[in-house]
Amino acid sequence: MAIVKVIEVIASSDTSFDDAVRNAVREVSNTVDHIDSVFVKDFKVHVKNGEIASYGAICKVSFRVER
Repeated sequence: MAIVKVIEVIASSDTSFDDAVRNAVREVSNTVDHIDSVFVKDFKVHVKNGEIASYGAICKVSFRVER
């Protein structure tokens, strides 16, 4: 029986939501093996001087735990 663990991360990008999600996967994969899926829980933007300064993605990353 496989065990799956879920962690929640927040990632950002200066260019897009898509890039923010890619950054989440890239960063998590530096320390976590066997990533199965990413559920994007929410999106947000940071605003500076009335303009979008950065894009954020709140993600739940699922990965298999090896014994």
